[in-house]
Amino acid sequence: FVKNQMSVEARRTALKQINERKPRLTEAHAHSADELISIYETDCYGLSHMRANLPKHVYKKVLAVLNSGKQMDHETAGIVANGMKEWALQKGCTHYTHWFQPLTGIAAEKHDSFINIMPGDLTPTLEFTASQLVKGEPDASSFPSGGIRNTAEARGYTLWDSTSPAFIWAGVNGNVLSIPTAFCSWTGEALDLKTPLLRSMESISREAVALLACMGQTAKSVSPTLGIEQEFFMIDRGFYLARPDLISSGRALLGAKPAKGQELEDHYFATMNQRIMGCMQEIEWIMWKLGMPLKTRHNEVAPGQYEFAPIFERTNVAADHNIILMQVVKDVAARHDLAALFHEKPFAGVNGSGKHNNWSMSTDDGCNLLEPGDTPQKNLQFTIFLTAVIRAVDIHADILRVGVACSGNDHRLGANEAPPAIISIYLGELLDSVVQNLIATTDVKETPCQNQHMRLGVDHLPNLPRDATDRNRTSPFAFTGNKFEFRAVGSSQSVAWPNIILNTAVAESIKYLRAEIESAAKAGSTTFLEAAPKIVSETLKKHYRVVFNGNGYSEEWVVEAKKRGLPVFTTTPEALSISP
Repeated sequence: FVKNQMSVEARRTALKQINERKPRLTEAHAHSADELISIYETDCYGLSHMRANLPKHVYKKVLAVLNSGKQMDHETAGIVANGMKEWALQKGCTHYTHWFQPLTGIAAEKHDSFINIMPGDLTPTLEFTASQLVKGEPDASSFPSGGIRNTAEARGYTLWDSTSPAFIWAGVNGNVLSIPTAFCSWTGEALDLKTPLLRSMESISREAVALLACMGQTAKSVSPTLGIEQEFFMIDRGFYLARPDLISSGRALLGAKPAKGQELEDHYFATMNQRIMGCMQEIEWIMWKLGMPLKTRHNEVAPGQYEFAPIFERTNVAADHNIILMQVVKDVAARHDLAALFHEKPFAGVNGSGKHNNWSMSTDDGCNLLEPGDTPQKNLQFTIFLTAVIRAVDIHADILRVGVACSGNDHRLGANEAPPAIISIYLGELLDSVVQNLIATTDVKETPCQNQHMRLGVDHLPNLPRDATDRNRTSPFAFTGNKFEFRAVGSSQSVAWPNIILNTAVAESIKYLRAEIESAAKAGSTTFLEAAPKIVSETLKKHYRVVFNGNGYSEEWVVEAKKRGLPVFTTTPEALSISP
């Protein structure tokens, strides 16, 4: 009885506080939309700042390094370090940190000041050298390592990722220059998520460039690109602090269903609460300054659930920005007397939160390799890369499932608009017709659902161009026009791990297809382009089992998936039990 009374009193107090709270005015309130361009990347040492404060010949070297993926020489790194330091000092930084992502799923950092005193000097100087930029030395034994490092083997290194821009992390009493880095042990093992992610990106680039060269294309590099739809809940901080279960586990473990949940679906895209909107506007302003191209914000389906979505970026930059975004959301929410919840299923009976992983591949000159064009059935480049993705997901569906396995996701997957735990591909009507035609014959056939328009029965409304495919929210891996949406990733997860798996699997499939087509061309005394359709057809036929365009929630699909030989792992322990 006493505990119940305490709970009731805490709720009453929270309700009283909520009723008295007003939207918080912030820096974003004082700015207008036309200032967005001028403030974008002001807290990020990107190309615009490099161009402004580096010598012209050094800036050209930096561009060459970024475009080629090669290492930067020590002399150039020294000039970049000095330019970065001068910029950071002007931004109020007293310290710098090598910002890295150990196997904890969050970021780690150790702050060092710019101060240095040489023997014999009477006063300190402010220094930041090439060596300090390129390499740091945190303790390696205190982070997860899978047992390969212990307390007697503690040395570790951080190494500058020059392809992800340094940024300013604002503190209450001073700012910190944060430098994205990789993290490894003294013996060279990767102890982080960035290193294998960068390796997987290089694998994609190497194999895709080689395949494009066989097709007569001259791409210098190919980058996997990523647009991350980040879902989360925000509740009043009074409610949060009154719930020990939310504080300790991130989800409600006790309680009754509310009188009104999401039955009416009236929260989705509804007018945003002014306190929430003020909070999200401040978050946007901070992230724009940090160089993250946030594009979309809206109410999600569940009460108290929201989403941010950015424009596509290189995968390693997108992964870094997402980690930063999650921390900014938490910090800014607290300033608005709110609490941000990133658990995949903080409340039973309503939608959970995901981190939809919109993935594609782009050449250095901006060509999207998953763009089907107006006639996908005639687009050989597209069908080859599509085939590589289908084969990769089929062969490695089990490890892709491992990539999204966590206890929070076990509560989310399989209901309330989250995809099931069975990894399959949704292609949609048009693309599925193209694939079936390719399986049946290597000859080109016309396909339905192209260039169709709809009329809604109102004269002044324009003709509505109908997309070639519907949207299936029960699919964990859906083609959505010119990209694949990996919807099974959980909201609290780092996107690095599932993308390491996806990139590596696709790179292996691209290599396989190139080798098979080259072998067929040599055996048939024909060209690469002439031999390709037959290999594409045979590969699609072998791996079409992973394509499913129906209702992923149906009991029939579970039976059918097992019949097809697809892995069915409903829980994290089941997924992690696969043989290496």
